Amino acid sequence: MQKRTLLDGNKFQITIKRLCHQLIENHTDFSNTVLIGIQPRGSYFADRVKQELSEILKTKNIRKGNLDITFFRDDFRRKDGIVSASSNTIDFIIEGCNVVLIDDVLWTGRTIRAALDALLAYGRPAKVELMVLIDRRFSRHVPIEPDYIGQQVDSLDSQLVKVSWKETEGEDKVILLSERNK
Repeated sequence: MQKRTLLDGNKFQITIKRLCHQLIENHTDFSNTVLIGIQPRGSYFADRVKQELSEILKTKNIRKGNLDITFFRDDFRRKDGIVSASSNTIDFIIEGCNVVLIDDVLWTGRTIRAALDALLAYGRPAKVELMVLIDRRFSRHVPIEPDYIGQQVDSLDSQLVKVSWKETEGEDKVILLSERNK
């Protein structure tokens, strides 16, 4: 396997900080905006965004939840074995709010489509925006585009983008994995 590092260390943190400043430009005080991390990996990113926004804005009033999309995916019945879902941790109604959906990697768009369906169980938002750390822009199966992008990467379907989080893997890093030609 060949590995290429896309983000790590200080560049990783600067990317999150830049995205937070872009959010502040559009949502100022977050009084009518909520953050929703798509489980499992988007939740780590959403936690970081909330933490950074809280530090920049000097507030603890930013609402953040985690959304499980397991049973809204168009492929969940195709998997072998028992499907296990995570629990949703959204303790607020999103009716009339601006929602920022957050995920680590946008690839085909199917995860985001499922998240939009799952989100409606919590009310009808005024607006939904999408923030991703990595946008694999040439691989969409559905017409979904992010509003906030950490980094775009042009990749083949055979390649894998792996995001590591300090909380789970011990370091913040994004790598692009490719199989070597035989």
